Amino acid sequence: MTRKMTYRDAGVDIDKGNALVDKIQQKVQSTYGTPVLAGVGGFASVYAIDEQRCIVASTDGVGTKLLVAQQMGIHNTIGIDLVAMCINDVLCTGARGLFFMDYLATGELDLSVAEQIIEGVVEGCRQAGLALLGGETAELPDMYTKGLYDLAGFAVGEVDRQNLLDGSAIEDGYYIVGLASTGIHANGLSLARRLIDPIEDAQLWAELLTPTRIYTPYVATIDPVLIHGLAHITGGGWRNIARIHRAFDYLIETPPTPTPIFAQLQQRSGLSDAEMYQTFNMGVGMVVITCQPSKVQTQVGCDSWVLGRVRRGSGNVYFKQTKIE
Repeated sequence: MTRKMTYRDAGVDIDKGNALVDKIQQKVQSTYGTPVLAGVGGFASVYAIDEQRCIVASTDGVGTKLLVAQQMGIHNTIGIDLVAMCINDVLCTGARGLFFMDYLATGELDLSVAEQIIEGVVEGCRQAGLALLGGETAELPDMYTKGLYDLAGFAVGEVDRQNLLDGSAIEDGYYIVGLASTGIHANGLSLARRLIDPIEDAQLWAELLTPTRIYTPYVATIDPVLIHGLAHITGGGWRNIARIHRAFDYLIETPPTPTPIFAQLQQRSGLSDAEMYQTFNMGVGMVVITCQPSKVQTQVGCDSWVLGRVRRGSGNVYFKQTKIE
């Protein structure tokens, strides 16, 4: 019998990351003033610039999906992932994206590779309706070996206070609607790379590089009055849903059938269903909380499913009555 391999076994400890947030939260909040409406711990940070308008910001990277791109020598899509990881978080506040900036660090600058990376960032910004204002490129030969690079960035948006999504409009019994992902997106790759051989499973390995879906054009087609909460499913899997509002529990009753890549990862890892949903998006990259799920599904323009219901609670997510820890 194959030994079970968890995300922690692959070197990523989500609980330790959450513990860090708990440790630094008070220190970080000591820098806040009254304009800060949402900071550490949310999907994106919200800063009031006057009584009506707020700016929203989110920063992120692409994680070890970069290693897949570098090993395959395909660099023109990873920038889409970078933009997606940031702007999808900004969307969760109800904001409209404004601009993006990136940071590329490498041991030795390869002009061809760098150009391909920026092509991906540009394409991501086009999909998200963002202006790419610029960025920073750093050569750090003592930190990165030749051929390796890291990529990070941030997105900024704006929202009127009256349109801010903070979960306060959710009521007991509202529905959870899941919007389809384009695959594994950009989380869980540290484990997935351990489970897939790039030579023996070349097709599956290539599938890991499918760009993360940018949800801007899909959320934009939904009538705003139907959206009471949004959650971007990234690191930590479906536990992210609870970040919408901690006064509720989120009951996942009818998840979609996972696409083949997730079935393969589960078979090879030996993880339970609940453990898979702690680690991967399992085919759902964004969640909408709504009182009218059929209208959301009609308007959204991508595959979607009614996953379950919201109940008064304490910020837990349950997968078929099993708590996703």
